[in-house]
Amino acid sequence: MRARQVMTRPVHTVPADASVYDAAQVLLNAGISAAPVVDADGKMLGIVSEADLMYRTEIGTVPGKSWLQRLLADDAAMARDYIRAHSHRVADVMTKNVVTADERTSLGDIAALMQRHRVKRVPILSKGRLVGVISRANLLQGLLAREPSPSEESASDDKLRSVVMAEFAKHGWSSSSQPTNVVVENGVAHLWGYVGSTTIKDAYRIAAENVSGVQRVENHMNILPPEVRFGI
Repeated sequence: MRARQVMTRPVHTVPADASVYDAAQVLLNAGISAAPVVDADGKMLGIVSEADLMYRTEIGTVPGKSWLQRLLADDAAMARDYIRAHSHRVADVMTKNVVTADERTSLGDIAALMQRHRVKRVPILSKGRLVGVISRANLLQGLLAREPSPSEESASDDKLRSVVMAEFAKHGWSSSSQPTNVVVENGVAHLWGYVGSTTIKDAYRIAAENVSGVQRVENHMNILPPEVRFGI
């Protein structure tokens, strides 16, 4: 799936010449936690979030600093903190270095961007213009859209057994040294055999569940004790 298939649009934006009060109103009215900041031509300049507006002198939420923090802080850092707490212009308090992605970016790459940069949302661009936003919720919506649906034609139990066994053979965690068997009855796959751990047992179950046509999995596999696994 691509970004354009799940992104939220139209996008609630904040004009670059808006005040911090205007920005707070946009976030509250739209029920969102952040919004891109754009210029008069619609070009994105940054993003303003609830976190950017939390610590303000107007409401007494600017955190105090210990004498050691004041001693160690450089002038530039103290100036930035002052601006964020006192400026009335959203352009001064917004986050300027924003992680973005093209509308053709895969959801896997979007998720990787979120994890790597520790962000909750990614603005989506098309030819450099803002066209949408993807949040973690959008990724979950994409996941639900890809939820497997029951096959219209049920495969025979023999066919399902062959496919499940073939699926097991693809993976390095499956072992040819320990006997493994699959019995399928009315679409229910029963797994038998011996494995080295609960994790491997779960991997067998999940592999069988992901075979189209399998209605349910009964995992009867036994976990070998350590002395057997290590040949003691």
